[in-house]
Amino acid sequence: MTGVLASQQISALVQSGAIRIEAPLVDGQIQPASLDLRLGREAIRVRASFLAGEGRTLASRLEEFEMHRVDLTEGAVLEKGCVYVVPLLESLDLPADLTAVANAKSSTGRLDLLTRTITDGGTEFDRIGAGYTGPLYAEICPRSFSVLARTGMRLNQIRFRRGQSVLGDAELAELHAAETLVTGGPAVIGEGLGFSVDLRPETGDLVGWRAKPHTGVIDLDRIGHYDPADFWDPLHASRGQLILDPDAFYILVSREAVHIPPRFAAEMAPYLAMVGEFRVHYAGFFDPGFGHSAAGGTGSRGVLEVRCHEAPFVLEHGQIVGRLVYERMDEVPAQLYGAGIASNYQGQGLKLSKHFRS
Repeated sequence: MTGVLASQQISALVQSGAIRIEAPLVDGQIQPASLDLRLGREAIRVRASFLAGEGRTLASRLEEFEMHRVDLTEGAVLEKGCVYVVPLLESLDLPADLTAVANAKSSTGRLDLLTRTITDGGTEFDRIGAGYTGPLYAEICPRSFSVLARTGMRLNQIRFRRGQSVLGDAELAELHAAETLVTGGPAVIGEGLGFSVDLRPETGDLVGWRAKPHTGVIDLDRIGHYDPADFWDPLHASRGQLILDPDAFYILVSREAVHIPPRFAAEMAPYLAMVGEFRVHYAGFFDPGFGHSAAGGTGSRGVLEVRCHEAPFVLEHGQIVGRLVYERMDEVPAQLYGAGIASNYQGQGLKLSKHFRS
């Protein structure tokens, strides 16, 4: 078999020692198609983002870049604009037929908290080669808000793959015909399933949020606690148009409602850079079952985490801004997204991270 490993297969990897853990797993840590990774006991402030590089360990590179260390066991503030490396409580001893890919969790991305996984010998962020044995680290750079973090917090997640199982365009079109992968807009298929931005909401005129430049600290353990007005400016688009400001961070929403059938997983990929100078996502995993049983019909809309680059850029309603790449699962997960587990964003529309009051 080939495909993304399901929750029950991830549990088996833990039991076999292919996934090593320094502390017992916690409830909800194993997701339908991924494993949440936990912060370790300290954060190492470094001068700049870096990769270990082929044949080198991360520990040896830290000697070049380390500034100071912060104890996370009682909680500590990771400051906006700084870069930290945090050893994780999970490490790997993968068999030769498994690779892995990591990504930020949804709530992490919606806070503009750039979090990437790095490894010994790594030459890419978030990509882990077949048979990798060694520690895992999170590189964390808060971009919009300083955050209070603690040991055991889960900011990123990892998927395991056996072989290549990405659907080609013809297969994706066939799946859409059978399962209706997208509603609310046409199925634009080309190296994945295209999705566009919604700047003409059916009710009201709120189309998104822009992060305020100067705010307080967000405690990542506080759920539904913060007033959005203290951290975000609401955006009301006119004529289905929004001008993005350079280096500003936005929360927007897709026009389309997306459906991930139980036998598949998906990953959000940015659209071609030639369409505009902006980044469309930080957190890109869509689990099996996303939008599969959402209230009011099939599909849940995708939240877009957007950062503009050097020049102001105009977004138009319905403009294609990204794509979903679908993959087969190796097995159907024992538990689907939103089906009896703590899935914060099933059936979502335009929604900030879970830390903010509705």
